[in-house]
Amino acid sequence: MTQASTATTIFESRKIITMNPMQPEATHVAVRAGRILGVGSAADLQGWGPATIDYRFADKVLMPGLVEGHAHLLDGGMWNFVYTGFHDRRGPDGTLWPGVQSFEALIARLREAEAQLPDPAQPLLAWGFDPIHFGTARMTVRELDQVSTSRPVVVLHASVHLLNVNSAMLRLAGIDAATETEGVAKDDRGEPTGELQEMAAMFPVFATIGNVYFEAGQTEEGIRNFGRLAQLAGVTTAADLSNSLADNTVANLVKITSESQFPLRLVPAFNPMRGPAQGGPEHVRQAMRHNSDKLHFGLIKMVVDGSIQGFTARLRWPHYYNGSANGIWVIPPQKTLELVDEYHRAGFTIHIHTNGDEATDMVLDAVETVLRQHPRWDHRHTLQHCQLADAAQFKRMATLGMSVNLFANHLYYWGDAHYSITVGPDRANRMNAAGTALRHGVPFSLHSDAPITPISPLFTAWCAVNRQTASGRVLGANERISVYDALHAVTLGAAHTLRLDHCIGSIEVGKFADFAVLKQDPLEVPAQALRDVPVWGTVLGGQVFQAPAHPC
Repeated sequence: MTQASTATTIFESRKIITMNPMQPEATHVAVRAGRILGVGSAADLQGWGPATIDYRFADKVLMPGLVEGHAHLLDGGMWNFVYTGFHDRRGPDGTLWPGVQSFEALIARLREAEAQLPDPAQPLLAWGFDPIHFGTARMTVRELDQVSTSRPVVVLHASVHLLNVNSAMLRLAGIDAATETEGVAKDDRGEPTGELQEMAAMFPVFATIGNVYFEAGQTEEGIRNFGRLAQLAGVTTAADLSNSLADNTVANLVKITSESQFPLRLVPAFNPMRGPAQGGPEHVRQAMRHNSDKLHFGLIKMVVDGSIQGFTARLRWPHYYNGSANGIWVIPPQKTLELVDEYHRAGFTIHIHTNGDEATDMVLDAVETVLRQHPRWDHRHTLQHCQLADAAQFKRMATLGMSVNLFANHLYYWGDAHYSITVGPDRANRMNAAGTALRHGVPFSLHSDAPITPISPLFTAWCAVNRQTASGRVLGANERISVYDALHAVTLGAAHTLRLDHCIGSIEVGKFADFAVLKQDPLEVPAQALRDVPVWGTVLGGQVFQAPAHPC
C-alpha cells in the first residue's frame, strides 16, 4: 500500500447533510483511500491520526453525491446533432441553446444547419422536438421538405419514442402508402405523414442511416460529455438505462471510467431488445467481469410501452383524454412475461419502463406470476417512470417487494399538456405520485431520463416537492413530499434501486467519499428555491472536481 493511499484528508464544511438518520449532520468528514473514514466534528476525527485539513468547503454545504437513477449515455452524444427542443437547454460545455417554439423557428434552425453540411447526401439529424407544445398540429413532410427535398432530414422527438422525417428519408427507408407497420402515421389519403412512432416504425430509418443517436453517446467523446453533464449537476453516480453491451461499447466504458479525471460512476443496464437474441444473461455476466469502483454492470432494462405525450403509452380506460387511440406495446405482454422470468431466474434486478397504467398492470401481473413460481428475496425489480400508477398499484408494488423510479420532471415540462390534452385533470393530478409511494412504503427514487429532460437532481427534487407545471399550475398538492424526502430519493433512494446503497447514497463510514458540493443548504432555502441551489462541484472517491463557470 502506498503512502498516498494511506494518507488521510479531512474536509471541513459549514454543514454536512449525511442522509444517515443515525447521524444526520456533521461538520467534518475524513477520507482515506477514496472512502469515508469518519464523520463528525474535528474533535471526533482526531483519533484517526495525522491528517491534511482541506478548508476549501468551509463556507459550503456537503451532501452525498447525487445519484441519477435513470438517464442515458445518449445525452452525451446528442450534442453532435441540431437541438430543436421547446425549452432552453445547456450543453456539456455550458453553452445555453435557446428553445425552438414554432414550426417557423424550427425550419429556420434546420435550414441554417443544412447550409453548413458540405456533403449533399449527408443526412441532417436533429433532436428534442415535441409536437405537444405546438397545439393540435403535427409536423409532417410538408414542414421538413421546406428544409430539403433531396437531403434526408431526421428529427428525433424529445421522448425518443418518435421521430419525423422528410420525403427524401421516407424514400430511402422504403416507407410508403403500402407500408403497414404499426406506428407509421398516415394522412387521410393513406400516405405516410413522416411521423414514425416507436421502434418498429423507426427501424427502417435507422437501418438506412445507422443507429447514429445511440452510437454517438457510446463513443469516448459521448461518454466524456455525459460525465461532464452529470458532474455539473452534482451527480457522482448515474445509470445508463438502456445499453446493448456491445464489445466496443464495453471497451469504451472500461477505458473512460478508468481515467482518473472522469468524474462519474456509471451503471449501464442491458436492454435485451438491443442485444443478442439468445444468451442474454451470459452476455451480461461477461460484461460484469469488467466491473470496477467506477463501472457497474449487472442491471436489466425493458421498455414495454411508449410515451404519454407521444400517445404511444398504454393507458387503462378511459384511455386518452383527447380521444386518441390507445398506445403501442413495445414488448407484448407474453414476451414481457418470458423476459421477466428469464432474467429473474438468472438472479438479475430488472428495471421496467411503464408510462401508462395499463402497462403498469401488465408488468405487475408478470412479476407476480414469476415470483409465485420462483420466490426471491430482495430482488428490487423497479418500475421506471410509472407515471400514472394509482394507490392500488402502489400497494401491489409494496406487496411484491418492488421499487419505483418516478419521472417527476414530467410535472414541469409536460404537466400542462397532460392536464388539458393527454390524460385529463384527474390522472394528471396523480402523476408521479411520490406521496403515495411514501405512504405505502414503496422504495422510490426520482429521475430526469436525460436527454428527455436535463440531468439536474435538485431540479427533479424541486418538481416532486412543488409539483408545479411550466405555467405555474400545481398538480396534485396531496402528492407533494418534503425536501428531505426528495433529497433522499435522489441519493439513497436511487442508490437502492441500483443495488449500490451499500457503497453510495449517504455520507457514512466505509462508503465511497462521493459528495455534492453546494453553495447553499437545500434544507434551509425555501422549497421554491430548491432548484436554484448552486452546485460548486463534486468529490468522487475523495478527488475534487470543481464545476467551471457557465459561458454565456
